[in-house]
Amino acid sequence: MNLDMVPDLTMRGQDDPHGRAVTPRPPTVGQLAARVGALAARPADWWHLVRFEPGRPVRVPLDGGDGVRLWLTTWPPGHRTDVHDHDGVEVSTVLAGELAEVSISADGVTERPLRANRVRVRGAARTHELTNPGPAYAISLHAGLTSP
Repeated sequence: MNLDMVPDLTMRGQDDPHGRAVTPRPPTVGQLAARVGALAARPADWWHLVRFEPGRPVRVPLDGGDGVRLWLTTWPPGHRTDVHDHDGVEVSTVLAGELAEVSISADGVTERPLRANRVRVRGAARTHELTNPGPAYAISLHAGLTSP
């Protein structure tokens, strides 16, 4: 058997061996979720950036790279966002405390608690609001794709 015709499996995931330009693709939702989960597991990389303000949430941008926006949000007790939606997909997790999400759709209004250590995906144009129902601050980590 002539092995010259067999693709070189060692090149998998590397630049094209034939010199063709490789167009970078934005991360998939699964890759965003994996990135959020991995960063959440490394508090030494983000804890020093957390800021607590009693009157409003504090949003701290992180270096995402690769067309990804990453940010931390610190939510004071009792804070509630306005009803809003997002332009694109967003992946998030609660790092500390608890948030509640009220989702609004043609099927009605639902509320669910968002607990720590669960990565969540929100689709584009999904109307919702977030609130911190607890007596303590909550901290969340978010990722989304940057606009082209």
